[in-house]
Amino acid sequence: MRLTFIGKDPGSNPTGSPTVYRTDRDSWIVQGWVVTDAEALATLALPDGESAVETPDRMLQFFK
Repeated sequence: MRLTFIGKDPGSNPTGSPTVYRTDRDSWIVQGWVVTDAEALATLALPDGESAVETPDRMLQFFK
C-alpha cells in the first residue's frame, strides 16, 4: 500500500499527530488518538481487526 501525506493537525504538538493519508487503494489512513473510553467502544461494537481513533474537528478540512 502506498501512502500519500495529505495533512496533519495544525494544532498538534511536534509529534505530528493526528495525520491524514490517502492510499493508492482509494481509501484513507487516519492517524489519531486511540479510543480507550469503555462507553464509546461499547457503542462502536468494533469487530476483530478494526480499531478506532479520535481526531479533532479541524482535521475535516483534509477530507474535502
